[in-house]
Amino acid sequence: MSMMRGIFTVGVWTFVSRILGFVRDVFIAGVLGATPVAEAFVLAFSLPNMFRRFFAEGAFNMAFVPIFSKKLASGDDPLDFARDALSMLALVLIILNAIAMLAMPYLVWIMASGFSGDERFDLTVVFGRIVFPYILFISLAALASGVLNSAGRFVATSAAPILLNICFIGGLFVGNWAGWNIGLTLAWSVPVAGIAQLVFVWVAAHRAGFTLVPRFPRMTPQMNRLAVIAAPAALAGGVVQVNLVVGRQIASYFEGANAWLYYADRLYQLPLGVVGIAIGIVLLPDLSRRLRLGDTDGGRDAFNRAAEFSLLLTIPSAIALLVIPTALVSVLFERGAFGAGDTAATALATAIYGLGLPAFVLQKLYQPLFFAREDTKSPFYFALVALVVNAIIAIALRPYVGFTAAAYGATLAGWAMLGCLWWGSRKFGEAARFDAKLRAKSWRIALASLMMGAAIWAAATLLEPMLQITGWRVIALIIILAVGGVSYVISGLLTGAFTFVELRRLVRR
Repeated sequence: MSMMRGIFTVGVWTFVSRILGFVRDVFIAGVLGATPVAEAFVLAFSLPNMFRRFFAEGAFNMAFVPIFSKKLASGDDPLDFARDALSMLALVLIILNAIAMLAMPYLVWIMASGFSGDERFDLTVVFGRIVFPYILFISLAALASGVLNSAGRFVATSAAPILLNICFIGGLFVGNWAGWNIGLTLAWSVPVAGIAQLVFVWVAAHRAGFTLVPRFPRMTPQMNRLAVIAAPAALAGGVVQVNLVVGRQIASYFEGANAWLYYADRLYQLPLGVVGIAIGIVLLPDLSRRLRLGDTDGGRDAFNRAAEFSLLLTIPSAIALLVIPTALVSVLFERGAFGAGDTAATALATAIYGLGLPAFVLQKLYQPLFFAREDTKSPFYFALVALVVNAIIAIALRPYVGFTAAAYGATLAGWAMLGCLWWGSRKFGEAARFDAKLRAKSWRIALASLMMGAAIWAAATLLEPMLQITGWRVIALIIILAVGGVSYVISGLLTGAFTFVELRRLVRR
């Protein structure tokens, strides 16, 4: 019950953040569309986000949270450990920022060599140097968030990302009103948002009794242990980033493609963030505490209930992305500089990402099984397999399907990674196996989702004329989504995917 409340808390705040993110992206699409400035900003913003997979929600935190959670459960001076970790992390990030400022043109070339020789390259270098310090602020904020999550406090950590979207939206309005360069305005909004997020979670941690004051960095035995555990996870994160680089390199040779993939990514990130990331954030410290206390049965139940919740929301979301991508993209983004051609390209990428959504979410479920046991080597080896799959698929398909080769590669690599995680989790025995309740629910959830998909396809077909009229598109999409929601509830009750009591409890929470 405590874990599910945590998932709902993180999920709700993440949902609010994603909605604001959609508002932000609607404005960006309307103002910039898929222009060179849009592509340059999207790529520049991806640079700190790429490195945050190592230092923020990625390798460092995956190593830090299990150790801190166990220290917190045993009372073994967790705050002293957190302060040392904060100091060492800050030192590494300051050095990284200095190197990145000098090497930015090389970083941009590595990410998108197709930009060379046109205005996108120089713009990306300028934007990149402005936004890169975000990695310092967001990574320190992530460490403070890990402390709060380990203590079962999820509100501040899950609400903090909202500040990024507020800064973006505020920057767009102020920049447009003042006549500023929109690209530069968006770029400067990024480090401002990072500072705001860091202050927000630091104050929350202080109020919770964890005053994270940095000290002179020192390599203690605990820091050595943290580094040893984090290193394989960092390598795994590096492999994942190579996957992204492969996709961006391919997209950089097609004008507008980086922007199309970015907007498509924003759509599938909504269910991934609300469900997958929320479960990962809550499940990792919960499993770590249970392992520390020897509660194997409780750990298995937590894993299975999290899996059930994941499937309940992820499968219908994937079906919706596959069935009505054009309606979603046109209503959300098609205005101003974002035209019908941009809608068609983005919708195609969205549908491809939808095929991989269950895999991306279930990865967030399986990874804590390894990280809670301080096993970061296995995910690294699995990530190497996914890298090979992504590279082969993306490069082989590029001559035939163009920029969508990047989306196909990412999707198939996601399924390969999930298959490896499932295969590797067998060594954990019963703790990683689906129980009878989950096995019985899984096929029912899939059937209810297919029935929902048929309903929204029929609704979208009937309302196609309304979707073509600017003033009616939003209303038509709301009707289609309402039909989908009602049909999923009815189908779920009929198939036994969930009971009325479970549904009522879900709504109450």
